[in-house]
Amino acid sequence: MQVHVVGAGIAGLAAAIRLAIRGHQVCLFDSQERPGGKMSQIQKAGYRFDTGPSLFTMPQYVDALFEAAGKDPRDYYRYERLDEICRYFWNDGTELRAKGDSESFALEVERVLGVPSKRTKKILAQARHKYEVTGRIFLEKPLNRWSTWFSRETLMAVLQIPTLSLFSSMHQVNRRSSKNARLTQLLDRFATYNGSDPYRAPGMLTMIPHFEHGIGAFYPEGGIYSIAQALHRLALDLGVEMRLSTQVDEILHDEHRAQGVRVGEEVIPADVVICNMDIHFAYRQLLPRLKKPERILRRERSSSAIIFYWGVGESLPELELHNIFFAEDYAAEFQALSEGRLHEDPTVYVNRTSSKTPADAPEGKSNLFVMINAPSGTDRDWEQLVADSRKRILAKLSDALGRELAPLLEVEEVLDPRGIESKMHSFAGALYGSSSNSSFAAFFRHANQSRQLSDLYFCGGSVHPGGGIPLALLSAALVDRLIAQEQ
Repeated sequence: MQVHVVGAGIAGLAAAIRLAIRGHQVCLFDSQERPGGKMSQIQKAGYRFDTGPSLFTMPQYVDALFEAAGKDPRDYYRYERLDEICRYFWNDGTELRAKGDSESFALEVERVLGVPSKRTKKILAQARHKYEVTGRIFLEKPLNRWSTWFSRETLMAVLQIPTLSLFSSMHQVNRRSSKNARLTQLLDRFATYNGSDPYRAPGMLTMIPHFEHGIGAFYPEGGIYSIAQALHRLALDLGVEMRLSTQVDEILHDEHRAQGVRVGEEVIPADVVICNMDIHFAYRQLLPRLKKPERILRRERSSSAIIFYWGVGESLPELELHNIFFAEDYAAEFQALSEGRLHEDPTVYVNRTSSKTPADAPEGKSNLFVMINAPSGTDRDWEQLVADSRKRILAKLSDALGRELAPLLEVEEVLDPRGIESKMHSFAGALYGSSSNSSFAAFFRHANQSRQLSDLYFCGGSVHPGGGIPLALLSAALVDRLIAQEQ
């Protein structure tokens, strides 16, 4: 078949690769000059920054694409498992270095926070249990198919409902299980992996720590953008036609099926169309004549972010690859976000890839990806909010590191919800599409197959199963499976 994929983000690349492996003729369109979507990079004055995702988990989902093509993944990209996943800092100077394996992490939590190691290991065991019971159902299968619900795995999961914390918030579960305010805060921050609020997100999401401390966190050589480069190379090797710097203006269809795409005045027929575009823009821009799923499109958006890319004229050895500087009052921070405000003492995430790839910064210097959570929406005074945030972040980091950072800044780029919407095509600047702040959020995400048009499919972070590298890759796998079943 002739298959058109609209959008060369990681899900679009993965879908194109999977369909090419099956022998179809695949053409991948993207308005940007290079593939990767949010997974891009900035290079300036000797500094390099990954612009989007910064944490790499579940590498088996990337490796699976190469293996399915009969290729050795290590011929395309390499990665290492992190011995130290993250450094956590509190305002009073407390510092916790989270090791990758659960035993070492539990011992570090006991040493720094005074929580018995057996309690932390029990928390991680519960996270693993929730993932193993529900992961293959809610992440790896389409939720709009009866075959998903009438299966042995689903029946077993239903029997485990009392152990899945479906009707408690993440914070409630973490507070009960940890019995320690700072460990609770550390565990609550995993809600931000999909742009959620731990005080509203369902307790089942307490499975997320298992991704890091059970399966592992990893670093690809050359940074996260190397994943997009590797997938691009694989797609080309498989014969995928790349039409970059090409804006698709419309997905063409009749009353029953997708028929191709329109680029300007050019009509390009296809047997199947896969849309890897934010679902809001997909319907509003590419499918103007199709009935809109308004209930889904009006759902609460996930959080957004303000990101500073700073080239710093010092090595900053106090920082590892991943670093979290916590707010003093986490509840107040998320309350402010839910009200569309920024808190005066935000939690700050700092990613420093020059700790792993020295070439990402000039010798003796550091490249910092500095991010705070922000409400989605482009209709605020972001110029002032960014300026205020810059002052607060510099003050917080300078205090924690014991020296003024502002005089050390050599390079600065900024991304806020306006740029996330315009550059990354994420509606309202929401990083993960709709929010996961309810027990049934997963069931309200758009399905991977159109209910109105045969031969139209959807992948990417704004549809099932959700945002982030692993889930985007799973959405592509679901689309591949659905197309194979239909043909």
